Amino acid sequence: MSLNTAHANSGVLIYSGECILLYCDHVTMEFSGQERAEFKGSKTGRLFLTTHRMIFNNQDHKNLLLSFSFPFSAVNDVELEQPMFGANYLKGKVRAQPNGGWVGEAKFKLHFKHGGAIEYGQALLQAAAIVKRHSPFPQDPPPYQAPSGPWHQAPPPAYAAPNGGYFGWAPPTSYFPQTPPVDSVYMTDMPPPYPGLNSAPGGYPSAPYNDVKAAEAAGNTTAYYDPNRPNHAYLPPPAYGFTDAPPSYEDTKTKKFN
Repeated sequence: MSLNTAHANSGVLIYSGECILLYCDHVTMEFSGQERAEFKGSKTGRLFLTTHRMIFNNQDHKNLLLSFSFPFSAVNDVELEQPMFGANYLKGKVRAQPNGGWVGEAKFKLHFKHGGAIEYGQALLQAAAIVKRHSPFPQDPPPYQAPSGPWHQAPPPAYAAPNGGYFGWAPPTSYFPQTPPVDSVYMTDMPPPYPGLNSAPGGYPSAPYNDVKAAEAAGNTTAYYDPNRPNHAYLPPPAYGFTDAPPSYEDTKTKKFN
């Protein structure tokens, strides 16, 4: 739901603790329902599915829209379209959040030049459903916080799921075997402002939950500081209330996510 905040040095910019699940190049995105110039025309670029959101990076660096971020909590009505003539594509809606650089709601379509719309769509729905089940989305998402402070090349593993996946689910990397180009993934020291697959259940973490010390801190009421990692502090996440019943596992197999 944020505009032009997820790119750096012609690459993608992610938060500290955020990991890339799937990467796909040569994806075309179209918007409708918005009159701003940034949303006009089709755009081709790279698509990332991360532990916290979907990110589009435009290959045209002169376009007014350079990047667009879709946190799971702001995306709904995702559907797979299978036209009789033409390639499959995904469509859905995304809501703006305060401080995200735009207002209202926009519809989007994603066309995959080299295929994979079904697999990507299923992965997006599954990841979003797992996050919602363990950290239910608030009715009114908190204001967006753009990455701040210095950013640097992301250290490994920026593109690797932990052993066993996330809550027993592993992204379908066999359908998307490519990894982002070298020197194209950058990271800010700021933690994600919304929940993700590696978040502490029920909250918004400040560090990767698959780190043992981060996991321990997430269950405590006090912060944890690791002297071996002076640039990181593990803070207890704030509490957020439930807004509706989490979807069942079977719901994630359907082609629509609300």
